[in-house]
Amino acid sequence: MLYEVLMVIYLLISLALIGLVLIQRGKGADMGASFGAGASNTVFGASGSGNFLSRSTAILATLFFAISLILGAMTAGKEKQVDEWDNLEVPVTQPADTDVPVEKTQPTDVPN
Repeated sequence: MLYEVLMVIYLLISLALIGLVLIQRGKGADMGASFGAGASNTVFGASGSGNFLSRSTAILATLFFAISLILGAMTAGKEKQVDEWDNLEVPVTQPADTDVPVEKTQPTDVPN
């Protein structure tokens, strides 16, 4: 149960992290804004958005890596289920009490 909850949180954090990175402006955007090429006034002020978005990105990145380590530690000790397709050289035997009838045919004499 804990594994599924962590996977959902992991997915939400990763999507939020992607969104925050796409919202942020690059370092070169400030140069254009100083010459009048862009709108330098934002909701958070001139430098407030950079600080807020940078801190939020750092917090989400830390949570992302921490949950990655936790999920990795949780799955490291688990054994993988044996798959029938791993070894195709050995035929799979059916249990004796199956519902599928097996027709036993007797060899017929084939004339030469």
